[in-house]
Amino acid sequence: MSTNPGRVKKDEGFLGKLGGTLARKKRSKEVSDLHEEGKNAINAPLLPSSAELLPEDLLLGNTLLLPHQSHTITVYSPLKREDFIHLHCVLIDWINNELEEDRIIVKDLEEDLYDGQVLQKLFEKLSGRKLNVAEVTQSEIGQKQKLQTVLEAVNELLRPQGWTIEWGVDSIHSKNLVAIVYLLVALAMHYMAPIRLPEHVSVHVVVVKKKEGILQTAQVTKELTTTTEDAFDTLLDHAPDKLNVVKTSLITFVNKHLNKLNLEVTELESQFADGVYLVLLMGLLEDYFVPLYNFYLTPESFEQKVHNVAFAFELMQDGGLKKPKARPEDVVNLNLKSTLRVLYNLFTNYKSAD
Repeated sequence: MSTNPGRVKKDEGFLGKLGGTLARKKRSKEVSDLHEEGKNAINAPLLPSSAELLPEDLLLGNTLLLPHQSHTITVYSPLKREDFIHLHCVLIDWINNELEEDRIIVKDLEEDLYDGQVLQKLFEKLSGRKLNVAEVTQSEIGQKQKLQTVLEAVNELLRPQGWTIEWGVDSIHSKNLVAIVYLLVALAMHYMAPIRLPEHVSVHVVVVKKKEGILQTAQVTKELTTTTEDAFDTLLDHAPDKLNVVKTSLITFVNKHLNKLNLEVTELESQFADGVYLVLLMGLLEDYFVPLYNFYLTPESFEQKVHNVAFAFELMQDGGLKKPKARPEDVVNLNLKSTLRVLYNLFTNYKSAD
């Protein structure tokens, strides 16, 4: 009996493809099952039941789980979500302020920093040092090479200062947000950035690994910020030269707006102490007229000055800003650090205002 070689080859090809498809579906299901097991493990007593889990690196997303392979899924959950989000926003604003002249705008730390381009520019701006790397790299190999150069320079700078290196090429390139935030906080603190980092921000990190069919989990708590001393404390105590740069920038900012009323500021701590310029500045920034009966235009007593500053703080909150951590009394008492915090917050939020 004769056979049709073409028919046999066609059938074998079809069956082979069918078998391959079934195998891929089976492996994909294993991947899906692993994700589900990971979620179940995380929703167990390891984390508070009310925590909203944020997938950091779902490493198995497009990977086929082969027999005897092990993979790791890392999931993090901020202990105080609002503090973590605030830290995220503070770091983004800081980077954008530093790189404004380079016309670089960061909107998302994971998506915008993983390839090393922004980190290179940020480190060069902060350190005043030019790194020998390609300006633009599209390939994964090129991006990792750039990251390697940048992180080597960062580590050489920070390790002698006692910083624990909680980041690496692979973690940054895989968009590990915890590693990226660790790195940025370290740079901000080392270079005494004029920002106020939220205190004691921590995250739970859960590592889920499936090895030889057995699910293993481990949890650690990562403390991203600890210090109660902010960058303005450091500026005042250790970097008067940088403090002058910050003061000059703030004076330029406030005069850009107060000049519209033929007002001029030369001394930040004294000229904002009675609250009048602060109230008028808020009206200019938000583009409205502040009725004169709401504040004292020529305050004489300490109480009247405190009233003015407190009223300015209310206007800031009405404009969507958080309540300043500085006390009105501190501003009235010519506390430079408190005044700088208030004005820098305005600068950060209104620097693009006309």
